[in-house]
Amino acid sequence: MTPREDFIHALERRPPLPGSRVTHFELVFFLTMETFGKVHPSHRSYGQWQQMEERERQLHREDLADLFIRTAERFQHAAIFLHPNPGSIEETLRLIDLVRARTGDRYFLMLHGDATYGIPSGSHMTDFACRIADDPKGMEEQAQGMVQRALDRGQKLARHGGLDGFALCSDYCFNTGPFLRPEQFARFVTPYLRQLIAGYRDLGFYCIKHTDGNIMPILDQLLECRPHALHSLDPQGGVDIAEVKRIAGNQVCLIGNVNCGLLDTGTEGEARESARYCLRHGMPGGGYIFSTSNCVYTGMRLGRYEAILEEWREHGVYA
Repeated sequence: MTPREDFIHALERRPPLPGSRVTHFELVFFLTMETFGKVHPSHRSYGQWQQMEERERQLHREDLADLFIRTAERFQHAAIFLHPNPGSIEETLRLIDLVRARTGDRYFLMLHGDATYGIPSGSHMTDFACRIADDPKGMEEQAQGMVQRALDRGQKLARHGGLDGFALCSDYCFNTGPFLRPEQFARFVTPYLRQLIAGYRDLGFYCIKHTDGNIMPILDQLLECRPHALHSLDPQGGVDIAEVKRIAGNQVCLIGNVNCGLLDTGTEGEARESARYCLRHGMPGGGYIFSTSNCVYTGMRLGRYEAILEEWREHGVYA
């Protein structure tokens, strides 16, 4: 199968094929400067774009497409999370077309597509909390509007073609638990997340729900919304893939749980053991995609990421 087919096979929790390797991707691979001598697309200045002539803009588009493809090829990622820069719908469609033209159907392509309330930034946290208390109806109306706008965009993307799905990247939880109490989450997030995922499914898209932190108090609500997969299963938030596999492995594909903190500040042995632990508990029965518990972020040592890939290649093959 192609990497894209392997990825979909896992998302749909089909039984693993003997001799096949667990599929792998990273939500974002930021070490493009260290690996390829190129600034990651998300870190490039929009001001530069505004000053470019069309010829330069086309070179920029092609460079972005090339960088995403080279990353997938170098590290055997089955999926590419595209980060258009700039992020207008027109530039997004151009980037999808460029990557598809160069790779065909080899890779699963996704975009960010969340439209639900996440943890507000520090500068907005007080206002958000006050609105939850003082204007709950207005918060619900705003939540509904965000979902509708996201689905309108989803329709345009579906008509255009070439995109496989969305990573829904609103973070809901700290290491200690959700920002909203479970009963608040059930009012202000769950109905809208459920509607968003149902709408994307109806358009033919796959949905990967990402959130860091301790999701266990709201795991039942996340499952109720029927994403195809949960990412990142954050061990720094106390999320144990063995436990989530036991509770939800027959309902949703699991992605991640390789401890980013250990990749950054632990020993190489600890990082390798985290990778082996995730493979040991995630693989049985299929429905697992190997990944770090967040992303390969700026400042992480490339050698540590390559070390866990060695574990994946050795221990990630189905008998």
